Amino acid sequence: MLVINKPAPDFSVAATNAKAITLSDLIGKNVVLYFYPKDCTSGCTQEGKDFTEHYKKFASLNTVILGISRDTIKLHLKFKSEQQFPFELLSDTDQKVCELYGVLKEKMMYGKKTRGIERSTFLIDKKGVLRREWRGVKVPGHVQEVLQAVGEL
Repeated sequence: MLVINKPAPDFSVAATNAKAITLSDLIGKNVVLYFYPKDCTSGCTQEGKDFTEHYKKFASLNTVILGISRDTIKLHLKFKSEQQFPFELLSDTDQKVCELYGVLKEKMMYGKKTRGIERSTFLIDKKGVLRREWRGVKVPGHVQEVLQAVGEL
């Protein structure tokens, strides 16, 4: 279970940089970990573009941005390349990180119940401590809110 002001759950998962990214290896940097439902969809594309627009501001605040979904690395590479995202995308095909962070929710899609990712963002400080979480995120204005929270760390 996630608790604000407690260590964030550690994980290691495949990334678009052809390596595995392990959260604990990022100690010393703030981390924005954003979960999104699906590559190449309008909302997820816009969210990635918003993070891209503010990427240099996040970097100046010693902050790494990581996008994560259940899509494959192959699809992530296509999505990242097409949208020119300057940050890594993480592939959680086995849903272990989604489970750790409690982002899988039952949704209705075309009249059928499915389990999918609830758009969520987590802010982890440079000591590996979870400082903020946003669940059920609406894309407009979200990245600016996250940037403000990073600035307050």
